[in-house]
Amino acid sequence: MLTSQILLWTAVVVQALLIAALARQVGILHERIAPAGALTLHQKVEVGEVASLMTVTTIEGATIEIGGKREGRSQLLFFASPDCPVCKTLLPVVRSAASAEADWLDVVIAGDGTKAEYLRLRGTHGLERVPIVLSEAVGRAFGVSKLPYAVLLDENGRVASLGLVNSREHLESLFEAKERGVASIQEFLARRKEA
Repeated sequence: MLTSQILLWTAVVVQALLIAALARQVGILHERIAPAGALTLHQKVEVGEVASLMTVTTIEGATIEIGGKREGRSQLLFFASPDCPVCKTLLPVVRSAASAEADWLDVVIAGDGTKAEYLRLRGTHGLERVPIVLSEAVGRAFGVSKLPYAVLLDENGRVASLGLVNSREHLESLFEAKERGVASIQEFLARRKEA
């Protein structure tokens, strides 16, 4: 009986030591892994650059401006395609951002497919309140080469942040980068490491 008690207590102590070691390793990994932000590709425009003012027509026929100064309002351009599965998974996030951040943010979905495709996309994903523009020129102006891609323009029409967005975290990193005054979350983390 005494031998079994000693063996059980030894097993408990060994397990406690293993759990402590694992907890330590998880903590170290957590410190090493930085949050992922939107991936900035070799783009045509740079963060801080004033975006060219463009007047485009939505699929409903309304005219809107891309870029330019806006009274206390930023503009998020989300480039998507009806054929892109990742774009489709992010459209609810874009719709949510459009309503949750409506006090300071105007969201525009941009693409270059057919009007019928984007009307179906709008209906399927509940994007009735988000303007959709079909303009290849807008994509070229911002150097969009892969989808889904997003560009956040600040109140003065300057590019605040941009990049390839594959998740909610990537999209939110654009807002975080703008708030912190950096080009990307990666730049913010690099600056913090240097300090």
